Amino acid sequence: MAAPRFRSVPATEHARYYESPEHVPDAWVPGRPGEIDGFQPSGPALGSQGPDQGFALTIAERLRPKVITQSGENVDDVIRGCLGVALRRASIFSRAPVVHDLTIAFTIWGFYDPAPPDELLALRRSMFEGLRHVAHHYMEARAVADTPPEATLRMTPAQVAERYPADWRELLGR
Repeated sequence: MAAPRFRSVPATEHARYYESPEHVPDAWVPGRPGEIDGFQPSGPALGSQGPDQGFALTIAERLRPKVITQSGENVDDVIRGCLGVALRRASIFSRAPVVHDLTIAFTIWGFYDPAPPDELLALRRSMFEGLRHVAHHYMEARAVADTPPEATLRMTPAQVAERYPADWRELLGR
């Protein structure tokens, strides 16, 4: 109805009625241009997708006081490198990151150990150096995240802590 009933229409005007527009748009389809059909793509430099990955930064900041670095190491480099490992572990289980993901990452790289093995110390110094500069060292951060094998990431924090000092090479897939 074009006008409310209480409004009088002058006798000289014709009563209005509904008219279709001259152009009828195409039917709506429920697709989105950025939507991915099937699984997330995988390959070099694509990372590990998962929900609420930004929460790992909050967890990492809470664990910062526990991280033990040696001379020549930077805590921000350590957190940046271990975030990738933690997010990879969380994505394996199709969930958001939790404290155990970061605990495992810090443990396998020896950042909870006050005196890590010299060989591990040399390895992590070379791999973690400069990772805090995100824009310039993405591929290096990916290399750190991709180092531990999936079997290590499927372990519990207790299993990793039990095996760390003796089997750090195996935990890192070296």
